[in-house]
Amino acid sequence: MYNIADNCLSSEDFLLLKNTLLGAEFPWYLNSSKVFKNSVVEDRFNYQFTHTFYHNYSGSSNWMSVIAPLISIINPSAIVRIKANLVPVTDKIILYDYHIDEPNFEGETAIFYINSNNGYTQFTDGQQVSSVENRLLTFNSNMLHTGSSCTDQKVRCVINLNYYKQNKLR
Repeated sequence: MYNIADNCLSSEDFLLLKNTLLGAEFPWYLNSSKVFKNSVVEDRFNYQFTHTFYHNYSGSSNWMSVIAPLISIINPSAIVRIKANLVPVTDKIILYDYHIDEPNFEGETAIFYINSNNGYTQFTDGQQVSSVENRLLTFNSNMLHTGSSCTDQKVRCVINLNYYKQNKLR
């Protein structure tokens, strides 16, 4: 159903990525709704900060070098989108709306966890994957999933990747 790879990046590559994304110089942009404008989530919590690295098969960020090791790990044949999400702490865990990242896309989705916290990714069957730093979760892009907020850290930070796998001919 899904795959988990812990300690995905080398310590050096991971620390550079984490320190960059959680550092004061990295540009985050406010998205006024996290998933849907008519969400089940109370409006004051239905937002996040994002940074788009790739959009519509094209690099769109000056910060591509920090995610290069992650791109190497997934080894895609094509990248549709790579977007980092930063969700501020909440008083109680909020589970957001189920969704697929890219409609009409049949490839792979991956979530890379930047920091450990008590937030998680959940699938419609109730299975949860904990937010553990340097963890890579991969699954079919058509699987409905959602993320949560966290209550034990200032933010929950992940990178979402939507891509096509390399064809493996044998």
